[in-house]
Amino acid sequence: MKRLLKRAVGILLLLVIGLLAPIGYIELACRPEGGGPEYAAILPPDQHRPEGRTLLTYPEWHIVHAYDDYAKVISTGDPHDYKYLPAIGGFWASLCSLSKASGPHGGFPSEYKSTVYTIGVSFTAELLAKGLYEETIGRMATLIRGETRAPLDDLTAQQAAEYAQFLRQVPWYQWDFTQDATDISDITTEVFRDHERRFAVGLEYKAKAGYASVIAAAVANMEPDALRLRMILTGLGAVDLAAFDDVDVIAMRPDGIEIETPRYRALTELLLQWAKAGGDFVEIAGNDDILFTVTSEVAGLDEALYSFGRQGYDDTRNLILLPVSKLAVVLRGLDERGLTLEHIHDY
Repeated sequence: MKRLLKRAVGILLLLVIGLLAPIGYIELACRPEGGGPEYAAILPPDQHRPEGRTLLTYPEWHIVHAYDDYAKVISTGDPHDYKYLPAIGGFWASLCSLSKASGPHGGFPSEYKSTVYTIGVSFTAELLAKGLYEETIGRMATLIRGETRAPLDDLTAQQAAEYAQFLRQVPWYQWDFTQDATDISDITTEVFRDHERRFAVGLEYKAKAGYASVIAAAVANMEPDALRLRMILTGLGAVDLAAFDDVDVIAMRPDGIEIETPRYRALTELLLQWAKAGGDFVEIAGNDDILFTVTSEVAGLDEALYSFGRQGYDDTRNLILLPVSKLAVVLRGLDERGLTLEHIHDY
Protein backbone atom coordinates (compact mmCIF):
# COMPACT_ATOMS: atom_id res chain seq x y z
CA MET A 1 0.00 0.00 0.00
CA LYS A 2 2.85 2.40 0.80
CA ARG A 3 4.42 1.69 -2.57
CA LEU A 4 1.14 2.30 -4.40
CA LEU A 5 0.61 5.51 -2.41
CA LYS A 6 4.08 6.76 -3.30
CA ARG A 7 3.45 6.02 -6.96
CA ALA A 8 0.12 7.80 -6.86
CA VAL A 9 1.68 10.84 -5.18
CA GLY A 10 4.52 10.79 -7.71
CA ILE A 11 2.12 10.66 -10.66
CA LEU A 12 0.02 13.46 -9.16
CA LEU A 13 3.13 15.57 -8.60
CA LEU A 14 4.27 15.04 -12.20
CA LEU A 15 0.81 16.00 -13.43
CA VAL A 16 0.82 19.21 -11.40
CA ILE A 17 4.31 20.09 -12.61
CA GLY A 18 3.27 19.40 -16.19
CA LEU A 19 0.20 21.64 -15.90
CA LEU A 20 2.19 24.46 -14.32
CA ALA A 21 5.22 24.21 -16.64
CA PRO A 22 3.72 26.49 -19.34
CA ILE A 23 3.23 29.22 -16.73
CA GLY A 24 6.90 29.01 -15.79
CA TYR A 25 7.84 29.26 -19.45
CA ILE A 26 5.65 32.34 -19.98
CA GLU A 27 7.13 34.02 -16.90
CA LEU A 28 10.74 33.33 -17.90
CA ALA A 29 10.80 33.41 -21.70
CA CYS A 30 7.87 35.61 -22.71
CA ARG A 31 8.34 38.76 -20.68
CA PRO A 32 6.91 42.03 -22.08
CA GLU A 33 9.31 43.76 -24.45
CA GLY A 34 9.78 47.45 -25.23
CA GLY A 35 7.78 50.47 -24.24
CA GLY A 36 6.42 53.66 -25.70
CA PRO A 37 5.09 57.14 -24.96
CA GLU A 38 1.85 57.33 -23.02
CA TYR A 39 -1.19 58.06 -25.18
CA ALA A 40 -3.07 61.29 -24.38
CA ALA A 41 -6.65 60.05 -24.36
CA ILE A 42 -9.63 62.13 -25.46
CA LEU A 43 -12.27 60.40 -23.33
CA PRO A 44 -12.32 61.17 -19.58
CA PRO A 45 -10.44 58.78 -17.23
CA ASP A 46 -13.63 57.15 -15.94
CA GLN A 47 -14.27 55.84 -19.48
CA HIS A 48 -10.81 54.29 -19.90
CA ARG A 49 -10.06 50.59 -19.89
CA PRO A 50 -6.46 49.24 -19.67
CA GLU A 51 -5.10 48.97 -23.19
CA GLY A 52 -3.22 45.75 -22.45
CA ARG A 53 -6.54 43.99 -22.05
CA THR A 54 -7.07 44.02 -25.80
CA LEU A 55 -4.19 41.52 -25.90
CA LEU A 56 -5.09 39.59 -22.78
CA THR A 57 -8.72 39.01 -23.71
CA TYR A 58 -7.53 36.73 -26.52
CA PRO A 59 -6.63 33.66 -24.36
CA GLU A 60 -10.26 33.29 -23.26
CA TRP A 61 -11.36 33.65 -26.87
CA HIS A 62 -8.83 31.01 -27.87
CA ILE A 63 -10.87 28.61 -25.75
CA VAL A 64 -14.09 29.81 -27.39
CA HIS A 65 -12.53 29.21 -30.80
CA ALA A 66 -11.26 25.80 -29.70
CA TYR A 67 -14.80 24.72 -28.81
CA ASP A 68 -15.97 26.01 -32.18
CA ASP A 69 -13.21 24.06 -33.95
CA TYR A 70 -14.14 20.96 -31.99
CA ALA A 71 -17.81 21.35 -32.93
CA LYS A 72 -16.82 21.71 -36.59
CA VAL A 73 -14.65 18.58 -36.48
CA ILE A 74 -17.27 16.35 -34.87
CA SER A 75 -20.07 17.65 -37.11
CA THR A 76 -18.86 15.12 -39.68
CA GLY A 77 -16.12 13.26 -37.83
CA ASP A 78 -15.47 11.82 -34.39
CA PRO A 79 -13.99 13.36 -31.22
CA HIS A 80 -10.70 11.50 -31.70
CA ASP A 81 -10.27 13.36 -35.01
CA TYR A 82 -9.79 16.59 -33.07
CA LYS A 83 -6.13 17.42 -32.30
CA TYR A 84 -6.14 18.13 -28.58
CA LEU A 85 -2.43 18.80 -28.08
CA PRO A 86 -2.17 21.45 -30.84
CA ALA A 87 -5.21 23.20 -29.34
CA ILE A 88 -3.47 23.30 -25.96
CA GLY A 89 -0.18 24.36 -27.51
CA GLY A 90 -1.90 27.14 -29.43
CA PHE A 91 -3.20 28.63 -26.18
CA TRP A 92 0.22 28.88 -24.54
CA ALA A 93 2.16 29.81 -27.69
CA SER A 94 -0.23 32.65 -28.54
CA LEU A 95 -0.13 33.84 -24.92
CA CYS A 96 3.67 33.96 -25.14
CA SER A 97 3.51 36.17 -28.25
CA LEU A 98 0.89 38.42 -26.66
CA SER A 99 2.86 38.74 -23.43
CA LYS A 100 5.95 39.84 -25.36
CA ALA A 101 3.91 42.37 -27.35
CA SER A 102 2.23 43.82 -24.24
CA GLY A 103 5.22 45.98 -23.21
CA PRO A 104 4.11 49.21 -24.91
CA HIS A 105 0.52 48.63 -23.78
CA GLY A 106 0.92 48.35 -20.03
CA GLY A 107 2.59 44.94 -19.86
CA PHE A 108 1.02 41.82 -18.38
CA PRO A 109 -0.48 43.07 -15.07
CA SER A 110 -0.44 40.61 -12.17
CA GLU A 111 -4.17 41.05 -11.56
CA TYR A 112 -4.86 39.59 -15.02
CA LYS A 113 -2.22 36.87 -14.84
CA SER A 114 -4.08 34.82 -12.25
CA THR A 115 -7.22 34.76 -14.41
CA VAL A 116 -5.40 33.95 -17.66
CA TYR A 117 -3.25 31.28 -16.04
CA THR A 118 -6.22 29.71 -14.25
CA ILE A 119 -8.26 29.35 -17.43
CA GLY A 120 -5.17 28.11 -19.26
CA VAL A 121 -4.48 25.35 -16.72
CA SER A 122 -8.17 24.40 -16.61
CA PHE A 123 -8.35 24.28 -20.41
CA THR A 124 -5.18 22.19 -20.57
CA ALA A 125 -6.40 19.71 -17.97
CA GLU A 126 -9.82 19.41 -19.62
CA LEU A 127 -8.44 18.74 -23.09
CA LEU A 128 -5.79 16.32 -21.83
CA ALA A 129 -8.43 14.28 -20.01
CA LYS A 130 -10.84 14.43 -22.94
CA GLY A 131 -8.12 13.58 -25.44
CA LEU A 132 -6.91 10.63 -23.38
CA TYR A 133 -10.41 9.19 -23.23
CA GLU A 134 -11.37 9.84 -26.85
CA GLU A 135 -8.11 8.44 -28.21
CA THR A 136 -8.59 5.19 -26.29
CA ILE A 137 -12.05 4.12 -25.16
CA GLY A 138 -13.82 6.62 -27.40
CA ARG A 139 -11.90 5.45 -30.46
CA MET A 140 -12.65 1.80 -29.68
CA ALA A 141 -16.34 2.67 -29.38
CA THR A 142 -16.31 4.14 -32.90
CA LEU A 143 -14.66 0.98 -34.22
CA ILE A 144 -17.45 -1.09 -32.69
CA ARG A 145 -20.02 1.34 -34.11
CA GLY A 146 -18.69 1.28 -37.65
CA GLU A 147 -19.05 4.02 -40.26
CA THR A 148 -22.69 4.84 -39.52
CA ARG A 149 -23.06 7.58 -36.90
CA ALA A 150 -25.18 6.89 -33.84
CA PRO A 151 -27.98 9.29 -32.79
CA LEU A 152 -25.90 10.65 -29.92
CA ASP A 153 -23.01 11.40 -32.26
CA ASP A 154 -25.28 13.85 -34.05
CA LEU A 155 -26.87 15.23 -30.88
CA THR A 156 -23.56 15.88 -29.11
CA ALA A 157 -22.25 17.56 -32.26
CA GLN A 158 -25.31 19.82 -32.30
CA GLN A 159 -24.87 20.60 -28.60
CA ALA A 160 -21.19 21.43 -29.15
CA ALA A 161 -22.07 23.85 -31.96
CA GLU A 162 -24.76 25.57 -29.88
CA TYR A 163 -22.41 25.86 -26.91
CA ALA A 164 -19.67 27.41 -29.08
CA GLN A 165 -22.14 29.98 -30.39
CA PHE A 166 -23.36 30.73 -26.86
CA LEU A 167 -19.81 31.48 -25.68
CA ARG A 168 -19.44 34.36 -28.12
CA GLN A 169 -21.45 36.68 -25.87
CA VAL A 170 -22.20 34.88 -22.58
CA PRO A 171 -19.90 33.39 -19.86
CA TRP A 172 -19.54 29.60 -20.10
CA TYR A 173 -20.84 28.90 -16.59
CA GLN A 174 -24.30 30.16 -17.57
CA TRP A 175 -24.77 27.30 -20.05
CA ASP A 176 -27.29 24.63 -18.98
CA PHE A 177 -25.08 21.51 -18.92
CA THR A 178 -27.68 19.67 -16.85
CA GLN A 179 -30.22 20.02 -19.65
CA ASP A 180 -27.69 18.70 -22.15
CA ALA A 181 -27.11 15.66 -19.97
CA THR A 182 -30.86 15.08 -19.74
CA ASP A 183 -31.27 15.42 -23.50
CA ILE A 184 -28.68 12.75 -24.29
CA SER A 185 -30.25 10.40 -21.78
CA ASP A 186 -33.69 10.92 -23.30
CA ILE A 187 -32.75 9.83 -26.83
CA THR A 188 -30.22 7.10 -26.06
CA THR A 189 -30.89 4.03 -28.20
CA GLU A 190 -29.80 0.44 -27.63
CA VAL A 191 -26.68 0.69 -29.80
CA PHE A 192 -23.39 0.45 -27.95
CA ARG A 193 -22.10 3.83 -29.12
CA ASP A 194 -25.10 5.64 -27.66
CA HIS A 195 -24.57 3.98 -24.27
CA GLU A 196 -20.88 4.91 -24.37
CA ARG A 197 -21.71 8.53 -25.32
CA ARG A 198 -24.35 8.77 -22.61
CA PHE A 199 -21.81 7.63 -20.03
CA ALA A 200 -18.78 9.65 -21.22
CA VAL A 201 -20.40 12.89 -22.40
CA GLY A 202 -23.05 12.73 -19.69
CA LEU A 203 -20.31 12.47 -17.06
CA GLU A 204 -18.52 15.43 -18.67
CA TYR A 205 -21.70 17.53 -18.63
CA LYS A 206 -22.42 16.69 -14.99
CA ALA A 207 -18.88 17.60 -13.96
CA LYS A 208 -19.08 20.89 -15.84
CA ALA A 209 -22.50 21.63 -14.31
CA GLY A 210 -21.03 21.19 -10.83
CA TYR A 211 -17.98 23.32 -11.64
CA ALA A 212 -20.16 25.97 -13.27
CA SER A 213 -22.29 26.30 -10.13
CA VAL A 214 -19.13 26.84 -8.07
CA ILE A 215 -17.86 29.53 -10.45
CA ALA A 216 -21.26 31.22 -10.61
CA ALA A 217 -21.38 31.37 -6.81
CA ALA A 218 -17.82 32.71 -6.67
CA VAL A 219 -18.49 35.58 -9.10
CA ALA A 220 -21.92 36.41 -7.65
CA ASN A 221 -20.39 38.76 -5.07
CA MET A 222 -17.81 40.24 -7.43
CA GLU A 223 -18.31 43.47 -9.30
CA PRO A 224 -19.29 42.43 -12.84
CA ASP A 225 -17.16 43.55 -15.74
CA ALA A 226 -18.57 46.48 -17.70
CA LEU A 227 -20.80 45.37 -20.56
CA ARG A 228 -20.50 48.68 -22.42
CA LEU A 229 -17.76 51.08 -23.47
CA ARG A 230 -17.31 54.55 -24.96
CA MET A 231 -15.62 55.37 -28.25
CA ILE A 232 -15.15 58.26 -30.66
CA LEU A 233 -15.61 57.98 -34.42
CA THR A 234 -16.04 60.13 -37.50
CA GLY A 235 -17.58 59.75 -40.95
CA LEU A 236 -21.10 58.84 -39.79
CA GLY A 237 -23.95 61.01 -38.55
CA ALA A 238 -25.36 61.02 -35.03
CA VAL A 239 -28.85 60.13 -36.30
CA ASP A 240 -27.52 57.14 -38.21
CA LEU A 241 -25.57 55.90 -35.19
CA ALA A 242 -28.49 56.33 -32.81
CA ALA A 243 -30.62 54.14 -35.09
CA PHE A 244 -28.57 51.08 -34.13
CA ASP A 245 -29.99 48.98 -31.31
CA ASP A 246 -28.22 49.43 -27.96
CA VAL A 247 -26.07 52.33 -29.24
CA ASP A 248 -26.28 55.70 -27.46
CA VAL A 249 -24.94 59.00 -28.80
CA ILE A 250 -23.28 60.78 -25.86
CA ALA A 251 -21.76 63.98 -27.24
CA MET A 252 -20.52 65.82 -30.29
CA ARG A 253 -16.79 66.47 -29.81
CA PRO A 254 -14.25 68.36 -31.96
CA ASP A 255 -12.55 65.00 -32.61
CA GLY A 256 -15.75 63.17 -33.56
CA ILE A 257 -18.94 61.70 -32.13
CA GLU A 258 -18.76 60.07 -28.69
CA ILE A 259 -20.99 57.02 -28.43
CA GLU A 260 -21.59 54.17 -26.00
CA THR A 261 -21.84 50.62 -27.34
CA PRO A 262 -22.12 47.03 -26.13
CA ARG A 263 -18.91 45.00 -25.89
CA TYR A 264 -17.82 41.52 -27.00
CA ARG A 265 -19.25 39.94 -30.17
CA ALA A 266 -21.87 42.67 -30.61
CA LEU A 267 -19.13 45.30 -30.82
CA THR A 268 -17.26 43.35 -33.51
CA GLU A 269 -20.35 43.33 -35.70
CA LEU A 270 -21.01 47.04 -35.13
CA LEU A 271 -17.44 48.11 -35.91
CA LEU A 272 -17.46 46.13 -39.15
CA GLN A 273 -20.79 47.65 -40.23
CA TRP A 274 -19.63 51.19 -39.44
CA ALA A 275 -16.32 50.74 -41.24
CA LYS A 276 -18.08 49.50 -44.38
CA ALA A 277 -20.50 52.45 -44.16
CA GLY A 278 -17.58 54.91 -44.21
CA GLY A 279 -16.97 55.38 -40.50
CA ASP A 280 -13.47 55.87 -39.06
CA PHE A 281 -12.45 55.19 -35.47
CA VAL A 282 -10.54 57.77 -33.44
CA GLU A 283 -10.38 56.19 -29.99
CA ILE A 284 -11.94 53.20 -28.23
CA ALA A 285 -12.21 53.11 -24.42
CA GLY A 286 -9.45 55.71 -24.14
CA ASN A 287 -7.00 53.64 -26.21
CA ASP A 288 -5.22 54.03 -29.53
CA ASP A 289 -4.30 50.38 -30.27
CA ILE A 290 -6.49 47.28 -30.64
CA LEU A 291 -6.16 43.56 -31.37
CA PHE A 292 -8.33 41.66 -33.82
CA THR A 293 -8.29 38.25 -35.49
CA VAL A 294 -8.88 37.36 -39.11
CA THR A 295 -8.88 34.05 -40.94
CA SER A 296 -6.99 33.52 -44.18
CA GLU A 297 -6.52 30.82 -46.78
CA VAL A 298 -2.75 31.42 -46.74
CA ALA A 299 -0.64 29.93 -43.96
CA GLY A 300 0.02 33.26 -42.21
CA LEU A 301 0.23 37.03 -42.56
CA ASP A 302 3.42 39.07 -42.24
CA GLU A 303 1.80 41.57 -39.87
CA ALA A 304 0.38 38.91 -37.52
CA LEU A 305 1.66 38.58 -33.96
CA TYR A 306 0.79 34.90 -34.13
CA SER A 307 -0.84 32.57 -36.70
CA PHE A 308 -2.00 28.96 -36.56
CA GLY A 309 -4.34 26.63 -38.41
CA ARG A 310 -8.00 26.26 -37.47
CA GLN A 311 -9.17 22.68 -37.10
CA GLY A 312 -12.13 21.68 -39.22
CA TYR A 313 -11.95 24.80 -41.40
CA ASP A 314 -8.70 24.31 -43.35
CA ASP A 315 -7.66 27.93 -42.92
CA THR A 316 -5.48 30.03 -40.61
CA ARG A 317 -6.27 32.32 -37.69
CA ASN A 318 -4.11 35.46 -37.46
CA LEU A 319 -3.75 37.79 -34.46
CA ILE A 320 -3.12 41.39 -35.57
CA LEU A 321 -2.41 44.46 -33.41
CA LEU A 322 -2.76 47.89 -35.02
CA PRO A 323 -3.67 51.53 -34.23
CA VAL A 324 -7.36 52.24 -33.70
CA SER A 325 -7.11 54.97 -36.35
CA LYS A 326 -6.21 52.35 -38.99
CA LEU A 327 -8.82 49.78 -38.00
CA ALA A 328 -11.61 50.97 -40.32
CA VAL A 329 -9.31 51.14 -43.35
CA VAL A 330 -8.10 47.61 -42.71
CA LEU A 331 -11.64 46.31 -42.18
CA ARG A 332 -12.77 47.83 -45.47
CA GLY A 333 -9.92 46.09 -47.28
CA LEU A 334 -10.41 42.58 -45.88
CA ASP A 335 -12.49 41.25 -48.78
CA GLU A 336 -9.97 42.47 -51.32
CA ARG A 337 -7.21 40.60 -49.48
CA GLY A 338 -9.29 37.43 -49.15
CA LEU A 339 -9.48 37.74 -45.35
CA THR A 340 -12.44 37.18 -43.04
CA LEU A 341 -12.92 39.12 -39.81
CA GLU A 342 -13.31 36.80 -36.82
CA HIS A 343 -13.30 38.99 -33.71
CA ILE A 344 -12.23 42.46 -32.59
CA HIS A 345 -10.85 42.30 -29.05
CA ASP A 346 -11.98 45.18 -26.93
CA TYR A 347 -10.63 45.90 -23.46
